[in-house]
Amino acid sequence: MAEDPQAAGGGDESTFTVIVAALANLGIALAKAVAGVLSGSSAMLSEAAHSVADTVTEVLLLTALRRGGKPPDDDHPLGHGAERYLWALLAAVATFVGGAVFSLYDGVHSLVTGEEPGDPLVAYVVLAVAFLLESLSLRTGLRQARGQAGRLHVPFRRYLRRTADTAVKAVVLEDTAALIGLVLAAGGLLGGQLTGSGAFDGAASLCIGVLLLYVAWVLGRSNAELLIGRALPRAARERIRAELLAVDDIEAVLELTTLVQGPRAALVAARVDFRDGASAAQVEWACERAEQRLREAFPMVRRVYLDPTPGWGQRRSEGLNPWP
Repeated sequence: MAEDPQAAGGGDESTFTVIVAALANLGIALAKAVAGVLSGSSAMLSEAAHSVADTVTEVLLLTALRRGGKPPDDDHPLGHGAERYLWALLAAVATFVGGAVFSLYDGVHSLVTGEEPGDPLVAYVVLAVAFLLESLSLRTGLRQARGQAGRLHVPFRRYLRRTADTAVKAVVLEDTAALIGLVLAAGGLLGGQLTGSGAFDGAASLCIGVLLLYVAWVLGRSNAELLIGRALPRAARERIRAELLAVDDIEAVLELTTLVQGPRAALVAARVDFRDGASAAQVEWACERAEQRLREAFPMVRRVYLDPTPGWGQRRSEGLNPWP
């Protein structure tokens, strides 16, 4: 196991993926807005708001990638990895406010007040072009995500669910939602064209709003977990414990703490019981060997802190007899 699916990612590759998505969404947003005004379609205007929200999201994700990649300094000794999740969380909020809220409001407004469907021809053309551009953007995101999942030898769905590279996750989810939204908008237009009623268009706008709510919730939860502090998966923790116990002079791992700090950064801290009678030099070399083993097994492990702790100290802290 070279890396963990949570902590894998490529900075330059992620930046390229986000830039492609941002450029595609910016052009699509303008086209949808014009088509929505000309056709009088509520769903098209909702889709325009969706694309605007996605464009703002990509800008925030680019900010997250740039600021989260800054090296450690005296004021931030553990680096700036967590900052990328702050900006990515704001991106999820932008999806909620800019896309979902507007779509739900516009859908309700259309159902309550009614609307006269206009000429849908322009809207259909824009939807077709938007579908093509969104597909190209999604293809870029999927290629990166699948490539990383393949390098880690983990299923694609598991990688996408647990990856700490939330920028790529956002692009894949938002582009997928965009394609579904385009189909919904087309369905609303077609229903209005066949029946002469704007109810289909309003219903499509409501469905788009619900879809964006779900995407915003998934992305917000993922980034919040990483901001709060998420450990490596259980399998990775067990492997780390085994690597530590394989080092000479280490008899027990009394407490193990892991923390994901970024797509390619993790911290490992452990309270370790060394062999009784081991000299200070032997303990020092054991710590060096332990860190080397962990870095070889998990390249994303950037920091390793080992606290020499006697086993009886652990028993006493748990309220047990220190002298079994």
